[in-house]
Amino acid sequence: MPFGEREDELWGVLKPIFRPRVSGDPNIKYAKHLLNQSGPFRPVPYANPRREDSRAVLGRVVRKSPEVLVKVTGRKKGAEHLGAHLSYIGRNGEIAIETRDGELISDKSEVQQIAQEWSDALYWRQRATVSGVAMVFSMPEGTNPDTVRQAVRAAADRMIGDNHDYVMALHTDTPRPHVHLTVQAEGLDGQRFDPRREDLFNFREAFAEELRTRGVECEATPRWSRGQGRAGTSMALAQMREKIRRGVSRQPTEADLRQAREALQVASGKAQPPVFVTRAKERWDSTRQEYERAADRLDNSKDASDRELAKDLRAFLKDRPSVETVPDRVLKDAQSRLKQMRERGEHPPDRPPRSR
Repeated sequence: MPFGEREDELWGVLKPIFRPRVSGDPNIKYAKHLLNQSGPFRPVPYANPRREDSRAVLGRVVRKSPEVLVKVTGRKKGAEHLGAHLSYIGRNGEIAIETRDGELISDKSEVQQIAQEWSDALYWRQRATVSGVAMVFSMPEGTNPDTVRQAVRAAADRMIGDNHDYVMALHTDTPRPHVHLTVQAEGLDGQRFDPRREDLFNFREAFAEELRTRGVECEATPRWSRGQGRAGTSMALAQMREKIRRGVSRQPTEADLRQAREALQVASGKAQPPVFVTRAKERWDSTRQEYERAADRLDNSKDASDRELAKDLRAFLKDRPSVETVPDRVLKDAQSRLKQMRERGEHPPDRPPRSR
């Protein structure tokens, strides 16, 4: 049963749509972009993965297939900074670093030579310039590490091509197998490797596609399409929280203290929830409606697999009556603490959260 125009609507809630941002006079910017082949008219540096059937994507979402993770972890400026990063991902020679040509390097001097070569072309610039862009590709615990490495290499070859050099290193020292991919910023044609939000999503899709061709069930969808609030946590903050959970540190982060103060104000009726929380709930309500319409259409299909997908989709929605964000979880804790304070005869603090 073809969805027709409805398929595009369903696809819109499964995958993000990226639009160029325009500010000021749009006519002037439009003319400049058209003349300079920039902005929305710039040549696309990374090949877009092919668009699949929305049913296949929807099926993986409702089956809760693992989601791939791709993020930029840093931009390294100069040979010294880049060399320190390459030493880190190679664990100072304990882990072999794999080049774009498939060569394995563990010698420290060869690693530093790469950092120097990537930075030499930039020495004439007055300001410190990015020599390499560090990325990480990760999968949940239980995924075969070598399969992850193969998928990252295939995705890198496909998305980056021959214009930029790169090195990669597989890490298995955490439950989640992950690959550190570091890309030379300056391309052979002078173009800079500077992946943005849309580019990172394309990397996610390419990574997920390569994993599926190797028998790993996974998907690359935005959090809101799965009924989850935005993560909004930097790697540094995540590492600090992990130290607290392990008992290595007992000092709470300033971000957590501020969030707790704000939640207590909301729980006591002296403040409103953050705007992004309200927007996340509104977006999930709209997404739920589109999913429900899709379930109705699938129910009317003559294909038994479509009707089974409709059943799975409704079970998926039943488990997610509303999206829960991080502030929501903190608010629950604040409401519990507020109740305990009142039972003890104490009054909630009147002081509003500190602003920075």
